[in-house]
Amino acid sequence: MKTPTASGLKRAILDADPETHFFDRKTMAFFGDTMRNFGTRKTTIETRAGTVEVFELYRKHAVNCGLRGSHYFNASTFRAEFPIDL
Repeated sequence: MKTPTASGLKRAILDADPETHFFDRKTMAFFGDTMRNFGTRKTTIETRAGTVEVFELYRKHAVNCGLRGSHYFNASTFRAEFPIDL
């Protein structure tokens, strides 16, 4: 699968897990995020379960309090993945 746009990834994540609050308006407003500030790329990360192919949802510019972190979603299930801190 090719890398989706940020909005396409949002749609796939919500289809896979309709109960997620990651993209709620209140949640995004709290962090100062907008969909326009997100970009996506395909990569691999090391998790406790091993190496996983993921879509990285990254912020193009810092938001409230300098927050610039990325979020990772499994490329096949669209569930959140968390890398091992090295």
